[in-house]
Amino acid sequence: MNTDIENLFKDKVLGHPGGLFVLFFTEMWERFSFYGMRVLLVNFLTMAAVGYNPGWEWSAENAGALFGTYAMLLYITPIIGGIIADKYTGYRWAVVIGSLIMALGHACMALETEFSLYLGLALLVIGTGFFKPNITSIISEMYKGQEGKKDGAYTIFYMGVNAGAFFGMMLCGYLAEKVGWSWGFGLAGIFMLLGTLQFWLSGNLFGKIGGKPADRNVAAAVESEEQTVNAAIQSAKEEEEKPNPFTLLDKILIVLCSVIGLGYAINDPMSKIADIDMFSALQIGKLEGQYVAVLFALALFLFLVIGRILRYSAVVRDRMFAFIIFAFFTVFFWLSFEQGASSLILFARDNVDRSLSGNAAVIFNVVNTLLTVIPLLIISWVLYLLWKKTYYKIPGSNIVLVVCFLLMWGIVGWMISRDFNTVAYDVTYTAYEKITTDDEGNEKVLYIGISENTEVPEGAKVLERTITIEEPESFKEGDIIPIIAKDNDETAFGYLGDNRLSLAYQNAQELGRKDHRVIEATITQVKDNQIEITVSWFSILNSFFIIVFASFYSKWWESKYNPSAANKYALGLIIMAIGFGLLAWGAYGVSGTVKVSMIWLILAYLFHTLGELCLSPVGLSYVSKLVPARMIALMFGMWYLAIAIGNKLAAVLGGQIENITSQYSLSVFFLIFTIVPMVAGVLIFLLNPVLKKMMHGVR
Repeated sequence: MNTDIENLFKDKVLGHPGGLFVLFFTEMWERFSFYGMRVLLVNFLTMAAVGYNPGWEWSAENAGALFGTYAMLLYITPIIGGIIADKYTGYRWAVVIGSLIMALGHACMALETEFSLYLGLALLVIGTGFFKPNITSIISEMYKGQEGKKDGAYTIFYMGVNAGAFFGMMLCGYLAEKVGWSWGFGLAGIFMLLGTLQFWLSGNLFGKIGGKPADRNVAAAVESEEQTVNAAIQSAKEEEEKPNPFTLLDKILIVLCSVIGLGYAINDPMSKIADIDMFSALQIGKLEGQYVAVLFALALFLFLVIGRILRYSAVVRDRMFAFIIFAFFTVFFWLSFEQGASSLILFARDNVDRSLSGNAAVIFNVVNTLLTVIPLLIISWVLYLLWKKTYYKIPGSNIVLVVCFLLMWGIVGWMISRDFNTVAYDVTYTAYEKITTDDEGNEKVLYIGISENTEVPEGAKVLERTITIEEPESFKEGDIIPIIAKDNDETAFGYLGDNRLSLAYQNAQELGRKDHRVIEATITQVKDNQIEITVSWFSILNSFFIIVFASFYSKWWESKYNPSAANKYALGLIIMAIGFGLLAWGAYGVSGTVKVSMIWLILAYLFHTLGELCLSPVGLSYVSKLVPARMIALMFGMWYLAIAIGNKLAAVLGGQIENITSQYSLSVFFLIFTIVPMVAGVLIFLLNPVLKKMMHGVR
């Protein structure tokens, strides 16, 4: 056995080597950064350009196109990153390289310029390609000869994933919405950089584990006997197959499909944002050229895959077709589930009543404090255990981790204090009525605040309007303060301090807008404690519910009631569809400035998570179970391609929320994501007997 592995297992934390918890924290900070940025992007791009927290005022369609391409590429580049690590850099250096590139990407996004945004997203995609496949490879290498502990190790590791996602969305989102976008993007970059540093400084702990290929080959001879035995067992399990090498036609089809797919990914946002369409010559009727190209590439890809599968024997062929069916239904799951990164962000911002006052505000503040502090205490305790066991070996890494946690505790303390000290004020300002009509003939009344530069339409009704603002500031009745709308519909307002006031004037001037939208308001009443929940807060519910329910699902899968793979898929799709059905019900009849109770969104996230826990863990395990060893790499690529397509479709469809809502209603929009996964779930449930037969005993 590798002596580095023996040494690693000498310093145990909670029954596992300390190195696992170094990886735990590395992954935690990476997920903190990734999800912290992810929850901001669409919100930032679509926020009013002149307002309380100015964004770029893109349409939801354009923002969805850009985000979808970004999300799609995140599942493609890890294939390349894994190959580079295997052949050249080794796993540990690949993680360091990827982390540094991602830190640069977050730094670029904090600049908030158009060039820096695109560069930042490109760097994040490249960095993820290096990071994502290789950190889990280190765990796999660490536990050679200790396979019985591997399941527990991955469970601990994925707790780090969820902890990072939870705190990233909460803290980056809070800073971005309450202070400014660059603060949220910047915080993601800071923790990414610190996470990189703590991992790099921990190298002494791992020895040659995860090192460069040449270093790993020194230990390979010791393991060769074990590998030979495993290979013999695998060979005995598989039917004898004739060699099935890639033909010249296969290779040409792979290259052609890849080029067209990548071309579409780049062309989609470029055609919508910059009006540059590389596929315009292929347009057929109303069908855009890029979709013609994609359908052509899909046909070629199916021809390639089916052609290769048909060359295998009957049993292997059936199993691989079963895998293809699972991959197909995976697309439908992710195109619905990933609405959490696009349309549900916009829904939470524009259509959910996020204000709480009086006792409700106090209760929320207490619950949110417990929700934040208790997990942070638990993770801090894990850090303490790691410090005790490994400080003498990797002091620098431990010191960086302590700095990270001190910074996080400081931000959490500031956030909690700010929320408890936020006060509601009734303010009065002068506005005029603006009446608009939607496509169904429903009237919508807007009240447009009158600033010193506002041009009031002739005959418009001018009136004094009273609204409530929530600020952690001390005002008294009679104070005159500058306020500005938080959105284009002017349904919510915020107080402008000196910095925000200067920014509002500056943005209006740079955009050539006469009306800077800054209006004077008079404090008429000081009220009880009141807060406005951030948009990003709702996104943390997914991570929270995973932590709460994961152990229940684990016990369910180990019991005699463990469903078949097809039934797990069906349950996942149907349960998630119920979540969207609740949103459709809650949003029924909502129009104008009426907002939906937040309970509907909370319930939706609950059902989405319960659906995810049914389906998400199943897929990858069936790649290894159903696919011959020589086809593993291609089929893993296909699996991630299915997820990539689902993510892209999710953002494209989510970007239609404004168009569908204006033409039909919010309820109709959510019904789409109720019906599609529901039908898919019923279909795969009906296919269960066929799939069982095709899997030939694989469970």
